[in-house]
Amino acid sequence: MRISVFSAKPYDAASLSKANAMRDRPHDLVFLEPHLSARTAVLAQGSDAVCVFVNDHLDETALQAISAQGVHLVLMRCAGFNNVDLKAAERLGLVIGRVPAYSPYAVAEHTIAMILGLNRQLHRAHNRVREGNFSLDGLMGFDLHGKTVGVIGTGRIGICVVRIFAGLGCEVLAHDPYPSEEAKAAGARYVPLEELLEASRVVTLHCPLTPGSHHMINEAALASMQRGAMLVNTSRGGLIDTRAVIAALKSGHLGGLAIDVYEEEEELFFENLSGKVLQDDIFARLLTFPNVLVTGHQAFFTTEALDAIAETTLDNADAVASGGAPLHPVTAQVLA
Repeated sequence: MRISVFSAKPYDAASLSKANAMRDRPHDLVFLEPHLSARTAVLAQGSDAVCVFVNDHLDETALQAISAQGVHLVLMRCAGFNNVDLKAAERLGLVIGRVPAYSPYAVAEHTIAMILGLNRQLHRAHNRVREGNFSLDGLMGFDLHGKTVGVIGTGRIGICVVRIFAGLGCEVLAHDPYPSEEAKAAGARYVPLEELLEASRVVTLHCPLTPGSHHMINEAALASMQRGAMLVNTSRGGLIDTRAVIAALKSGHLGGLAIDVYEEEEELFFENLSGKVLQDDIFARLLTFPNVLVTGHQAFFTTEALDAIAETTLDNADAVASGGAPLHPVTAQVLA
């Protein structure tokens, strides 16, 4: 099977090539740096499948373009699929496979690292010490032990986060439309979203982005959080209303923000823009706050996770090449 791999970075090429070399029938992988969109879909000409990532645009126009060129399979090398028009894909007969789990530990551990780093002001302390400033003024944190934390979304990643928080001696509240017995066993207590927001010193998001969860953290939700609480998002940027978050940071109601994702990250993340002026005024405003910690969609980025992503992506391709369906399909029925 010929597979055009869009948004391909050197580490993507390395991990996918390594996994492909172990196949009995290796695929023909073509690595392309541009994002997939209606404009770049022509690059998939001659391919049976496209392999895409979180910032590729698979709207109806792009899907029509790749379908017209003979592409019949879309391989998502990620868990999320909010960037795909699933109904259009179904109408066009395009099959979609994804990677539902790679290393939940990678994202969970990065989440905790961001919480600890922001709480203890490690980003600011590091810069101060490098400049010879050893003052502790402004670096005060708080003990996580004994604090109430809220975990929204208790899939595989959320359960890992619950376990770590429980190990730190926190009281863990959870919210999910589908409560997990595993999360309960790990120490989580399920409560309504309103109660979680009101009671938690730290709120962390681990749920998918759907029409129902878009901007779930909005002005009203932020107002219901206790003053000085920390908000963390390592899931999808669209879960939070960034303008409302900025207003809450300006007023001092929100005590801190740690994000690894951003709603308009497509033109920013995974690229080296150090020599350019940021054109996104909202994102630039976020970076001016001392109590904001940002990483560029890095939470998944471990050796183990990349290896697992590559293996599962090609397993999906193998299954389709053998005349079957992807091992982990996505259909429009998930929107029902």
